[in-house]
Amino acid sequence: MQYSQSTEKGPSPLAWLLAIVLLGSLAGSACALFLHLLDYAQASREAKPWLLYLLPLAGAAIVLMYQYWGGYAAAGMGSLQRAAEDPQAQPVPARRMAPLILLTTVLTHLFGGSAGREGTAVQMGGSIASAVNRLRAFQRNPRARRMLLCCGMAAGFSGLFGTPLAATIFAVEVARLGRLRWPILLPALLSALLSNAISHAWGASHALYPQIFAELSPSSWWAQFFSNGLLSVVVVALGAALAARLYLFLHHGVESNLRRLVSRAWLRPVIGGLLVIALVWVSGSRDYLGLGVTHADPEATSITSAFSEDGATHSSWLWKIVFTAVTLGSGFKGGEVTPLFFIGATLGHSLALMLGLSLALAAGLGMMAVFAAASRCPLACAVMGAELFGWSCLPLLLPCCYAAVALAARQGIYSHRPPADPDDSAAINPTDR
Repeated sequence: MQYSQSTEKGPSPLAWLLAIVLLGSLAGSACALFLHLLDYAQASREAKPWLLYLLPLAGAAIVLMYQYWGGYAAAGMGSLQRAAEDPQAQPVPARRMAPLILLTTVLTHLFGGSAGREGTAVQMGGSIASAVNRLRAFQRNPRARRMLLCCGMAAGFSGLFGTPLAATIFAVEVARLGRLRWPILLPALLSALLSNAISHAWGASHALYPQIFAELSPSSWWAQFFSNGLLSVVVVALGAALAARLYLFLHHGVESNLRRLVSRAWLRPVIGGLLVIALVWVSGSRDYLGLGVTHADPEATSITSAFSEDGATHSSWLWKIVFTAVTLGSGFKGGEVTPLFFIGATLGHSLALMLGLSLALAAGLGMMAVFAAASRCPLACAVMGAELFGWSCLPLLLPCCYAAVALAARQGIYSHRPPADPDDSAAINPTDR
């Protein structure tokens, strides 16, 4: 594709600095607000268990909001990927995407849907980047627009999880940028670092995980590596690939069958909400609702509890797969990474108990490997694990994440999936910004 000389000329370093400061500050503030709202939603749901029975009505409201006000924002992560890959793609909606995905994700968690949060943060970052792109220096430069969008995705991910290096790599891996991979690294990293700092400044907190090898001497580390680490990598990578395949199969199955059998889009999350309520009764537990990072009940299963003995059951990972596939496959909003963390950590916990592996190591490897297998972003997942569990884990995280991706399905959670029927994408407008 050929562009005119005026189009080819990139923004000045001063314009980039201004854009990064605006983007990082706004994305970090949005992520902080989102995290505080999620904390409120979880606390409210745990204090008022009856909110779960309103989940079907919340699902109908979510779909109707997107039908009447969503516009091109209904395409979600797909719209971000297309805009990052194709210079001529429709721009990401700047006004609608961020507030809609924020509101609908909080509603999903408030009423008990099993969903994540990274998709929301990344979409907010992309939406903010689209707004910043209206600076005069960026308006007529498709290359700069793509780079700025990638910076927004990195800022959203970093402000949410507090892992700026992984956020930078994640944005580059998800948004297949071709030749722009190297030039984007510095501005994306700066955006991610600033977003993380602003999020912390607003009082947003992130879960703390054990530093798995922090107390080992170098000689003890190598002994652990050869006696326990290599076996853990092989076993966890295989288990993570199978778990990711099962999740993708169930998610796509729920989604496609509901589309085929139920013509009204708003009715699908009503059915999904009723199924989630039924799953709570069948499983006898509410541990699989919401994010599942932590829980007010110390006896409940969560991501953090999976790193300790008796912190999960052998079926915890399977229940979370089913709860999440039904929730997101039926039309509720939210990300998939945090449920995948739950699935991986509890799966690693079970494998450690069955095979006599190090419990914390297997849970940490499983947490990252399932995410890697489902997202097909192995380097970002390995680096994220290193930022969370300590850099001494990186030699084990890298082969585990890459092996899980090699064994998993070729399609992942970030494959393009545009709305399949007019009912889902009502009001999509080519001029919607």
